[in-house]
Amino acid sequence: KQWYQRRVAITAGIGDYDGHIGLGVKCSKEVATAIRGAIILAKLSVIPVRRGYWGNKIGMPHTVPCKVTGKCGSVLVRLVPAPRGTGLVSAPVPKKLLNMAGFEDCYTCATGQTATLGNFAKATFAAIAATYAYLTPDMWSPTVFTNSPYQEYTDYLAKPFVKQPKKEVKY
Repeated sequence: KQWYQRRVAITAGIGDYDGHIGLGVKCSKEVATAIRGAIILAKLSVIPVRRGYWGNKIGMPHTVPCKVTGKCGSVLVRLVPAPRGTGLVSAPVPKKLLNMAGFEDCYTCATGQTATLGNFAKATFAAIAATYAYLTPDMWSPTVFTNSPYQEYTDYLAKPFVKQPKKEVKY
């Protein structure tokens, strides 16, 4: 006889509802061990979340700063900024993660086999992580411009060039 060994895969999300989120996946023979391991892995994978505005920059940031995409397996999740008061327009899995990350308003679009909960959660986590991967002009460091060499050495260049006579070298 062959014995079928049942294994449980647990996906755990952790967040402070104010700009930080972590996701952990653990597979084990026992449910309690898998839950404990998933929570530990989620705590170890905490990342910062960048939030932004939809229109005017009034009040606290409430949505994603720009359109971002995350992919895992066949699941592709796209997060789109939404106006204040819209809420989280999403399926239950991304809604929970977006809520834990601290987003108040967000549109989502998902394609692929979203019934695979693990891949759906990982794709959403990848999209949330991509909020800091996109460099927007408000994150640019200030540019310090220097004078061009023509401006810097204009006094020297303005002097007339006088050709020096060659000196004869005697041996």
